[in-house]
Amino acid sequence: MRNGVWVLALRGVAAIVFGLLALLWPAVTALALAVLFGAYALVSGAVHLAAGFSRGQPGAVRGLFLLTGLLGVAIALVTLLWPAITAFALAIVIGIWAIVIGVLDIWASVRWRAARLLAVVGVVSVLAGLLILFRPDVGTVVIAQVIGAYAIVAGVVMLAAAWQRRRSPISAARAAG
Repeated sequence: MRNGVWVLALRGVAAIVFGLLALLWPAVTALALAVLFGAYALVSGAVHLAAGFSRGQPGAVRGLFLLTGLLGVAIALVTLLWPAITAFALAIVIGIWAIVIGVLDIWASVRWRAARLLAVVGVVSVLAGLLILFRPDVGTVVIAQVIGAYAIVAGVVMLAAAWQRRRSPISAARAAG
């Protein structure tokens, strides 16, 4: 289960870095935002795929890592291969991605009993995705700010969940045994 902790921690760090970049440069063009998002989704997807192919994961967790990894890589490839997509289309893609990932994080928190904070990440992700989908026309600056804020909050909560998971009595007992 140690793999799950590092996956969660790496996702948290990547989300915080992405969020800070999105907030520091909110006036970026749709092209730059697409590339930035594509890079984040690629890193997140690659980390999930690596965890899915590692040994020691239960079948359901392995399947979840592989599914979210494939989804992340697919969204990244679409975004990076067609970077001239409009801010409107990017907002829709990001909104759908945030909702799907959020639902999967909520599902994972139910399956992974000690990761209650992962449910918070899922709820924040779903809410951010819905907000983006309801108003994709507000422009790249506001979309960058919403995405940046979401990514930072989600990243901090993922790091807290990883820390909580690493420090839990169940993890400590498994590490000792």
